[in-house]
Amino acid sequence: MKKVLVTRVLPDDVYPLLNGLDVVRRDITTPLTGEELRAALRDYDGVLCTLGDQFSGAVFADVAEPRCKVLANFGVGYNHIDVAAAQAAGVTVTNTPGAVTDATADVAMTLMLMSARRAGEGERLVRAGAWEGWHPTQMLGLHLSGKTVGIVGMGRIGQAIARRCHFGFGMAVQYFGRGAKELDFDAEFVSDLRVLAGRVDVLVTAVPGSPETRHIINGDVLDAMQPHARLINIARGDVVDEAALIDALSRGQIGGAGLDVYEFEPKVPQALIDLDNVVLLPHLGTATEEVRIDMGRMAVENLQACLRGDMPPNRV
Repeated sequence: MKKVLVTRVLPDDVYPLLNGLDVVRRDITTPLTGEELRAALRDYDGVLCTLGDQFSGAVFADVAEPRCKVLANFGVGYNHIDVAAAQAAGVTVTNTPGAVTDATADVAMTLMLMSARRAGEGERLVRAGAWEGWHPTQMLGLHLSGKTVGIVGMGRIGQAIARRCHFGFGMAVQYFGRGAKELDFDAEFVSDLRVLAGRVDVLVTAVPGSPETRHIINGDVLDAMQPHARLINIARGDVVDEAALIDALSRGQIGGAGLDVYEFEPKVPQALIDLDNVVLLPHLGTATEEVRIDMGRMAVENLQACLRGDMPPNRV
């Protein structure tokens, strides 16, 4: 019987899908430690891992001939795994695309609306007992309908966000990426990110985390944005230069931001926490019961296929 490690607590409905395997459950919520990472490669036939389990090149270098044949990632992003090192060691890496698309796009819209309409500030005002009642100039924000959104990365999630903006709010869509795409809605490709940043009312990141996308939103891009514009990040934390963002928000260079991810997650800088013009969520992108069960199902299907010697549905 194949022995597998499940590195985090999963929804209860996922575990029965592991039937037929010798399952070791690590029922805590923190990432694997350095020794646990090495033991995972050394002592198990497969690992169902997730965000934060840092299977780096150094980890693979320390386990010359891993017993593990598959890292079935619970999630679409896999920048915590050195895929080249895994492949060189004979370890297949899989992920769960598709399952996360709509839920992540919904959180992007949540952040857009919360930032534009100053919902976080408003809730804090009410909870503090400081609300003095409605008046015509109370907490005036940004009306999203008819505005222009810029999408950085027009993949599955970027397109789902763009559709919500275009069809739901009548927003004009512009986007930046590797190249222009054929889409089923009107959208303008912009080849220069700074030019895009200067044109839009809301700039949304939807690129995968990688060395190429690290700090793609930097001080120059933020300085190009309009003073009322909002930045929304639902991608990976290090896609945005957090120090540059704090500076831009503090100076009023941009109107606000909405973040679901952070550069040094789970650490959130106190400077961000202290700012009223930023909405902060605890990485809720895929946090619905239905989506997490679906992600678990896909991860297990990938795991089971690899352990049978078959091609997994979602090989990276």
